[in-house]
Amino acid sequence: MTQSLEDYLETIFVLIGEGRPAQVRDVARLLDVKMPSVVKAIHELKKFGLVTQEPYSPINLTTKGERVARIVLNRHKLLRSFLMKLGVSRRIADKDACLMEHILSAETIDKIRAYTEKTNEKPDKHNEAAPGARPHTR
Repeated sequence: MTQSLEDYLETIFVLIGEGRPAQVRDVARLLDVKMPSVVKAIHELKKFGLVTQEPYSPINLTTKGERVARIVLNRHKLLRSFLMKLGVSRRIADKDACLMEHILSAETIDKIRAYTEKTNEKPDKHNEAAPGARPHTR
């Protein structure tokens, strides 16, 4: 599947997740593309068994489509969070994550996830308790 099709799938997933019907015009607006481009992409996504759509009706994700979209969105969120931890602004981190989510290998994503989880467990060095100190309780 192409990067572009993954973007369409992710956008449809987000619209549905927000409780909005995934209409062709909304997908076109969010991705800043023309409606015929969305129609063509939907046709391709149907071939992969990822979406269903009746004429002039909202786009629906199949179970497989939802699973793939969730993977793409989770990669995006992980990469955006990682970049923001490096000090990249949210706007740039979001754009860069959108590019990176499609090209990084599963191994690289797994390593970034493991690193992020590991660094989340470490206390901020400015807030570390003194050796032998008890945790704060109420």
